[in-house]
Amino acid sequence: MFFERPDRGETAILVHIGLEAEHDQEDPLEFEELVLSAGAVPVCFIKGTRKRPDAGHFVGSGKLDEIAAAVKEHQAELVLFNHALTPSQERNLEKRLECRVLDRTGIILDIFAQRARSYEGKLQVELAQLEHTVTRLKRGWTHLDRQKGGIGLKGAGETQLELDQRMIRQRIKNINKALIKVRGQREQGRRSRQRAEIPTISLVGYTNAGKSSLFNAMAGENTYAADQLFATLDSTLRRIQLPNFGGAILADTVGFISHLPHKLVEAFRATLEETTQAALLLHVIDAANENHEYLTGQVNEVLTEIGADQVPCLLVYNKIDLLPDRLPMLERNEEGKPVRIWVSARTGAGIDILLAAISELLGEDVVQRTLTLLPAHGRLRARLYAKGAVRHETMDENGGVSLDISLPRHDFDRLLAEEGLAPEELG
Repeated sequence: MFFERPDRGETAILVHIGLEAEHDQEDPLEFEELVLSAGAVPVCFIKGTRKRPDAGHFVGSGKLDEIAAAVKEHQAELVLFNHALTPSQERNLEKRLECRVLDRTGIILDIFAQRARSYEGKLQVELAQLEHTVTRLKRGWTHLDRQKGGIGLKGAGETQLELDQRMIRQRIKNINKALIKVRGQREQGRRSRQRAEIPTISLVGYTNAGKSSLFNAMAGENTYAADQLFATLDSTLRRIQLPNFGGAILADTVGFISHLPHKLVEAFRATLEETTQAALLLHVIDAANENHEYLTGQVNEVLTEIGADQVPCLLVYNKIDLLPDRLPMLERNEEGKPVRIWVSARTGAGIDILLAAISELLGEDVVQRTLTLLPAHGRLRARLYAKGAVRHETMDENGGVSLDISLPRHDFDRLLAEEGLAPEELG
């Protein structure tokens, strides 16, 4: 990984400035959660308001003195801003405060660096870190910003800063090549699933909405889930069986967050491709969060940005165990289609209703009929059982079998074609 982190939590001063010129402001409570998720130890939260950011230090001189005093009083190692800082603002702040300064993007990148587990995830994190850092190298190499000299090195030469930038750009180029290869492998797997006509269901939602807990409840897996932001970073795929439908692929993805830096959206494009290619999105919402309507809007903005806003979507209101008198229930639109469902991934309440709703949405064209099979049709019978399509079976005295089945029409048609049978041959 490009950055090495200390083993212990770093003492941090938090800074949030309300800007009158901005209507869509960052959330101070979410910022504190981000800092805790990154492993820092906040000792002081400094807040203030300004009409607009100061070009040199983001904050005014009085607020800068207040931050400097807090750094000295608490012997803080970090000052964290709930804003996007320019490279020059970071340099000026570090020079004045005599400690490290990180902005909101830097904190998110640090969390991503801690949580990445797969090869692809680590590549994506390093790419985002390098692209964020290349414009900030000046602060680390100011003392070496001079031309080389000496025997064999005369001429135009390069500054140490230029050398470092060139090395980083080469590393970025290599990472992009590796990601293209990984994305090719991912696309090959996706095409294989499409050829097998297995639909993908993608879990999306604001970070810490309970996606991984819901994934575990639906798939019976032990995917890492924790009450912290960005607990899941890498996309996880599992095959599940849906009632009255058959097999499907369930995908757990990285959580979204308000004002996600564009470079992070780009860096994690391959992971989010599972969302754009899905047959159905499950938009997981923390029903216990009083601000859930705003957070839902933030997720919808990112879905639009990555081109997934046209994918059919079912709203899943999670964590109803934290709400008094809220029971699992399914809500439908005027056409009778499922649009909203209330569940608890922690207790499992409503999961059976959710699976049935997914089956209904995916299986709008489902074959439900009784087939009459001869002994020679044993292979078809076995394949129908393997797909979980058989609801009931009876056998007559001549060895014939009657099967009550329910499965997607495309699966039914493909099975008959592969067995060389016509529907009318089966009663």
